[in-house]
Amino acid sequence: MIKCGRPRKGEESLSRDRMLDAALKLFLENGFGNVSLEAIAREAHVSMRTLYNQFEGKAGLFGAVIKRYSDPFVTALSEESTLDDHPEQALIAFAKQFIEGITRPEVLRIRAIMMGESLRFPDLATQFYEQGPERTLLHLENFFSRHQHAGNFMGLDPHTLADHFLSSLRNERIQKLQLGLDVTPTADEIDNWVKQSTSLFLHGCLNLNFNS
Repeated sequence: MIKCGRPRKGEESLSRDRMLDAALKLFLENGFGNVSLEAIAREAHVSMRTLYNQFEGKAGLFGAVIKRYSDPFVTALSEESTLDDHPEQALIAFAKQFIEGITRPEVLRIRAIMMGESLRFPDLATQFYEQGPERTLLHLENFFSRHQHAGNFMGLDPHTLADHFLSSLRNERIQKLQLGLDVTPTADEIDNWVKQSTSLFLHGCLNLNFNS
């Protein structure tokens, strides 16, 4: 018997995940420009109309792939419960998820695809930036703003605080990973990376006895 009517919420979620999985697979294998929506629809076993209704085109589908990777660390920062934690603990928890996310081989590959094809497809760069870096920066900025109101940080521009913290995490190893000159960091390496970067950001590096 053929099912009629709208799919249930769980079925919609599974269908969306299947479309994102198919898109990611084909983007990684062929790049962005060499993949058609028809090919993605075939891989995901959905209609072209379904793809358009969900993502409004190939660039929107690419942006949704990026958003799925940024969701874990972005949503953690947006929770009001982070005010219950010491800000250093909250930043470390965020930073671990952030570094784990951006150092995944497929994420590095997706970024390389974006860099290589963004001049031909400007919407590609826009979707990547809005759903990845900009979205992360905005939520981190809101995190600092909430903690400023709670008296935990000095009254600097929260955007600047967010920008500097992210810069402290995206160190030289990210560059080497992007170029294929290093291997994916282990959990212990990420833990050490995050704790050192967070401590340096929060406490600085000047010895308070320097002038004594």
